[in-house]
Amino acid sequence: MAKDARVIVTLECEVCKSRNYQTEKNTKLQKERLSLKKYCKKCKKNTLHKETK
Repeated sequence: MAKDARVIVTLECEVCKSRNYQTEKNTKLQKERLSLKKYCKKCKKNTLHKETK
């Protein structure tokens, strides 16, 4: 069987520090931390969400 390179990561809002989203990333292709612009329910606006440990 092949090893699975996909890992579930949690995204945290940079403004209010709430952890709103979970997504998958391929560790073989992307070594650095993931950062996406997503909608935060707590801030009620689009903010930058970064991967947490």
